[in-house]
Amino acid sequence: MTFEQGFLFALIGGVFALLIWGRVRFDLVAFGALIVAVLAGVVPADEAFMGFGNPAVVIIALVLIVSRALLSSGSVEFIARYVVSADRSLPAHIGIMSLVGAGLSAVINNVAALAVLMTIDMDAAKKAKRAVALSLMPLSFAAILGGMITMIGTPPNIVVAQIRERAVGEPFGMFDFTPVGLVCALAGIIFVATVGWRLIPVSRKNNAGGENSDTERFVAEAKVPEDSKSIGQRPRDLYELGDDNDVSILGIVRRGRRLNGFAAGEEIRKNDFLVLEGNTKSIEAFIGAAQLSAPGQDAHGGLTGKSMTLVEAVVPHESRMIGRTAHDLRLIQRRGVTLLGLSRQGRRFRQRVRNLSIKAGDVVLLLGPEARVAQSVEWFGLWPIEQGRHPVIQRHKALLTIGVFLAAVAAAVMGLTSLPIALAVAVGLYAIFNIVGPREVYEAVDWPVIVLLASLIPIGVALEESGGTLLIAQSVLAVSSDLPPWAILALVMVVTMTMSDFLNNVATALVAAPISINIADALQVSPDPFLMGVAVAASCAFLTPIGHQNNTIIMGPGGYRFGDYWRMGLPLEILIIVVAVPTILFVWPL
Repeated sequence: MTFEQGFLFALIGGVFALLIWGRVRFDLVAFGALIVAVLAGVVPADEAFMGFGNPAVVIIALVLIVSRALLSSGSVEFIARYVVSADRSLPAHIGIMSLVGAGLSAVINNVAALAVLMTIDMDAAKKAKRAVALSLMPLSFAAILGGMITMIGTPPNIVVAQIRERAVGEPFGMFDFTPVGLVCALAGIIFVATVGWRLIPVSRKNNAGGENSDTERFVAEAKVPEDSKSIGQRPRDLYELGDDNDVSILGIVRRGRRLNGFAAGEEIRKNDFLVLEGNTKSIEAFIGAAQLSAPGQDAHGGLTGKSMTLVEAVVPHESRMIGRTAHDLRLIQRRGVTLLGLSRQGRRFRQRVRNLSIKAGDVVLLLGPEARVAQSVEWFGLWPIEQGRHPVIQRHKALLTIGVFLAAVAAAVMGLTSLPIALAVAVGLYAIFNIVGPREVYEAVDWPVIVLLASLIPIGVALEESGGTLLIAQSVLAVSSDLPPWAILALVMVVTMTMSDFLNNVATALVAAPISINIADALQVSPDPFLMGVAVAASCAFLTPIGHQNNTIIMGPGGYRFGDYWRMGLPLEILIIVVAVPTILFVWPL
C-alpha cells in the first residue's frame, strides 16, 4: 500500500465516520475532506473543483428544478386527485399510493414525490380514521424504489451512469435502468402492500395518524369568475369536492350581501363569492379544483399570478392592523396583497372577510407576490408562521409543464442532444413561462447534496487513479475466491446496501461503483451487471431513518422510532437482493 492510498483510505474512513456520527453537516464534511486532500497533495489543485462541472452534478441540480416545476404547476396533484380515495381497504390504498409514488419518483426527485403524496396520504388516513403510520412508511419505501426505474429518478443512478462513461466511454442511457428497476419496484410494492405494513410495530399502530395536527382553519372568500365550472351548480353539489379537500362551504355572498343560511340549494352565479372554511393548503386546493379565483385577482394575478404565495401571520397587540378591516386598509390597492382568510379561535363569521375588524390574536391569510407579502407583513408588524407559508399552484400550466418535460426526455433519448442540455432547455422554458420564478430556481436545488457530490468526485477519482479501488476489489475477491460471479455480485450489493443504510446514497455510489468495476475486470466479466447492482443497492436504504431523506421526513409525522424501520426494511432489502440478482444477470449478462 502506497502513502497516497493509505492517506485516501484514512480520509474516506474519517468522512464515513463523521457522516455516521451526524453532528456535522455532510456537505461541510465532504468539502473539508476535499480541502485536506488538496493540501496533502493527493488531489491536484487544478482538479479540486472539477466536480462542480461534472455532468452528474449538473443533471441532479436540473432534475430538482424540473421536479419543482412539476409540483408548482399542479401536475402531480392532478394525477393524485384521481387515484386517491379514503374508502378503499388499507392494502388497496397502500398499493395504489405506492404505484403512484413509484411512478412519480421515476420522473421527478423521489423526495419531492413523497412530499406531495405524504400530505394526501395523511388526509386519507384522517378521513378513514386510521393511523397514518400504517401507510406512510410503505409510501416512503415505494418512492425510493420508484427512483430506480430511470436514470433521473435518483442521484445514485446518475452517479453510476457517469462513472460508467469514465470506465467504458459511454454512460448508461435514460431507460437502461428501467428493466431491473421496474422489476425491483413492482416486487417491493407488492411486498409493502400485502405483508410489509403488517410488520409495523403495534405501538405505532395505536398512534393517531393524521389526527394530531393542529392546523389553523380560516374563513375565506373565493370569487366565481365567468368561466368557472361552478356556475350553475349549487353549494351542495360541491360538498363532495369540499370533503376531498377538507373544506367546508359556509355560504354565498352576492352583490355584497351574505345570503341566508348556508345557501346549499342556491344556484351559483358568476361574480358570486363562496364562503369557505379550511386550512391554507385545503382552501388553495379547493379554489383551484372548483375553478374559483381570489378577490382582487386583477391587481396581482390572483391564484394564477407569477411567484405567488400564501402566508399565515399572527396579529400581535402592537400591529397596525388592529381595529381595522381589509376594506379600510385597502390592501389590494396600496399593498398589492389580498386578505384571503381570517382565523379567530375557530369562530365562524356572518360578516364578509373584508369587513371583519381585525383583533389581536387573529391569524390572517395573505395572498400575493412573495416580495409584496413579505413587505406587508413587516409594515403591519405581523408575526409570520414559517410552516404556514405555501406557494400557490399554477394549475393552468400543468399540461405545458408536462409537455416541456416529455419533449426534453424525448430529445435526450433520441440523441438529439445530451440529457444535461435537454434539461437545461426545459428549465429555461419553465423560467420564461413563469412556472418557476428566479428565486424558486435556486430554492429547488438541494445545495448540500450538490456540494457533497462535487466535493467527493475528485477524491473518488484520486482513489481510483492511485489504485485504491483496485486494492479494495482484490481484497473482496480474496475472501470470496471460491464463489461464482453471481454470488460475488450479490455480496457487492449487500455491502453497498449496508453502507447506504448509514451513509448518504450519493457518497455510497461514488465509492462502490469504481470498486465494482475493478472486481468485474478481475473476474474478466462485463462491468455493467456490477454497476447496475451498485445502483440498485445504493438506492435501497430501508433499515434506518438516516439512510435516505424520505425515511427522515416521515419519522415525525408517522410517529416512528429509529428501530421501527428495520422490521419492514430488512425483509424488503433481502427481497430486493433475491429479485435483483437474477434480473440483472438476465438483462445485463456477465
